Amino acid sequence: MELQASLMLVGIISAVLLGLVLIILQFYKKVPQGKALVRTGMQGLKVNFQGIFVVPVVHKAEIMDISLKTIEISREAKQGLICKDNLRADIRVAFFVRVNNDVKDVAQVAQTIGCERASDQGSLMTLFEAKFSEALKTVGKKFDFADLYNAREEFKREVIDVIGTDLNGYILDDCAIDYLEQTEVEHLDPDNILDSEGIRKITDLTSAQKIQANHIRNEEKKLLTKQDVEAKEVVLALERQQAEAEEKQRREIAIVRAQEESLAEVTRQEERKKSEEARLKVQEELEVVEKNKDRQILVAEKNRERTEVLENERIERERQLAENERERVVELARIEKEKSLEEERRNIQEVIRERVAVQKAVVSEEEKIKDTQAYAEAERQKAVAIKEAEQKAESGLIGQLKQAEADKESAKLIAEKRRIEAQAEFETATQSAEAKKVLADATSAEIAATGMAEAQVLEAKATATKAEGLAKAEVILEEAKAESEAVKLKADSQSEANRKLGEVDADLEIKKGEAVAEVTKSQMIAEAEGMEAKSVAIEKQGMAEAAIMEKKALVEAQRIEAEANALKAMDEESRSMERFKLQLNVDKEVALANIDTQKDIATAQASVMSEGLKHSNIDIVGGESMFFDKMVNSIAKGRSIEKFIDNSDTVKQLSQDLMGTVNGNGSNVIENIKSVIDQLGVNPEDLKNLSVAAALNKLSDMSTDDKSKGILSNAMKVAEKMGVTDFVL
Repeated sequence: MELQASLMLVGIISAVLLGLVLIILQFYKKVPQGKALVRTGMQGLKVNFQGIFVVPVVHKAEIMDISLKTIEISREAKQGLICKDNLRADIRVAFFVRVNNDVKDVAQVAQTIGCERASDQGSLMTLFEAKFSEALKTVGKKFDFADLYNAREEFKREVIDVIGTDLNGYILDDCAIDYLEQTEVEHLDPDNILDSEGIRKITDLTSAQKIQANHIRNEEKKLLTKQDVEAKEVVLALERQQAEAEEKQRREIAIVRAQEESLAEVTRQEERKKSEEARLKVQEELEVVEKNKDRQILVAEKNRERTEVLENERIERERQLAENERERVVELARIEKEKSLEEERRNIQEVIRERVAVQKAVVSEEEKIKDTQAYAEAERQKAVAIKEAEQKAESGLIGQLKQAEADKESAKLIAEKRRIEAQAEFETATQSAEAKKVLADATSAEIAATGMAEAQVLEAKATATKAEGLAKAEVILEEAKAESEAVKLKADSQSEANRKLGEVDADLEIKKGEAVAEVTKSQMIAEAEGMEAKSVAIEKQGMAEAAIMEKKALVEAQRIEAEANALKAMDEESRSMERFKLQLNVDKEVALANIDTQKDIATAQASVMSEGLKHSNIDIVGGESMFFDKMVNSIAKGRSIEKFIDNSDTVKQLSQDLMGTVNGNGSNVIENIKSVIDQLGVNPEDLKNLSVAAALNKLSDMSTDDKSKGILSNAMKVAEKMGVTDFVL
């Protein structure tokens, strides 16, 4: 029993001891790696990194994470890091921070921050972001932007040195630059002194680098192109040498083969020659027949064209004559109108003289005697003056008549001189034509059909030249006659009007007018005769030139026919070459003829323009081929507008209403309206798309003084009278 009791007691004691051991083991807390256990309560604050007993109720245990933590600081865009050279850099730096593995530091962190917050990432950012950012600013200002790349280790050491290793229980193990780039220019503030300096440096550096890169690329292209060209030249030279060798070999083989074949071919070709000659003869005869037919067709076409040209010239001449006749009728009507006006003026003067005579009758007898004496003295002096004027007029008339006769004789001499020169040129041309004809008999000629065609062209040119000379002569003669007739009519009407103006003074003016008219008439008759002689000389010159051209055409045709016969004896290649040369000569002659024609036309147009505008003050800049036509059309339009205004009563009334004076104040309606607009300060653009009546009403409503309202009222009346109130501006 005692043994059982002892065993039971031993078992109980063992169980109690085992329970105590188990309880003690439950109170022991192990600490994992990277952690620290902070125990508070009885016996104060204890820090352990391996394990410690924690008794519930008596102690409180907290686990603190002391492993390495990463804090990333980013400064980008406008918050970028400013370097020593004032360039702004986008940078992200990772700082590696942990609680120092020391009892004192862990206790300090636990007391100041708390175990839970000590390992929180957000708490760490809050605690160290400002300090780390300030360290980056401080160190970044010591380095240029390029040095941040080249001296990263130095930059990192500087940052660590500035921050230090003691961070209130924490320790900075290391830092690493995760991202580093230049801040884009659009994020820089040009109003900031540092940013503006950075913008300038970025612009200078990038521009220089772009220029250098572009230069390098261009040099690369030039070098590659040069190498390609040199290689191509070498290849082409080798290919040329190979082609020359191959061609030389083929040529030698062909020579040997041809020598062998020619011996066998001689006999065969002799037989073919006879049959080929017969065939060629028949073919040439057929070609001659065909060319003759083409030549006849070409001749008929040229004749038709010449007939059309002559008909067009005749129609144009008749149109010009009709235009001159119409202008003469208009001028006669105007002269008749002037005569009727002069008749009315004379009647008014007669009435005035009768009134003066009645007033003289009531004057006293004594005054009449004095007037009679004075009148007699005046009559004597007037008679003396009339006699002297008549003598001067007669002497001037005789001198002018002598001058007219001399001009007439001079014109005849000039005409005779031109006739002699034309006859001499005709004889010279005839001799030259005979010499060319003799020379043409010994030369070769071209194809007969081509020669005959060119002969027909030259003949047509000669005929056209002759017709042009005749037409010019007729036009000049008609112009001279018309101008003489117009001057004569003008002089007669002027002398008739002067004859009726007054008594003694009128007689003197009539005699002077008659003298001037007779002299002018004699001058115009002399000029007309001179121009008629000139036209005859021009006609003879044209006929002589036509005869010369006809002779030249005949000689040229014979020469061409001889060359055609010579071409028949040539082989096909020589004949083709000769045809090509002939075609070049023909094209050259046609081009030169066109140039000469354009030059003559331009000279004639310049003469007409110079004569018509010699008294005008016009600045002409530039010019083109259509300049003369445009200038003539502009002048004709201007003359048409002037005649339209002179002959239209409605247009005259319109001009008088718009440009005439208003209320005798020396200004017109348009100027008055313009002054009102300037006075009111109205923009003309505000009056656009308004009718005339609406615009005037708007200006009247804006006016405050009676004068402006009166002007606008008169303008409204003029617009109503003209019927333009609904016209839109």
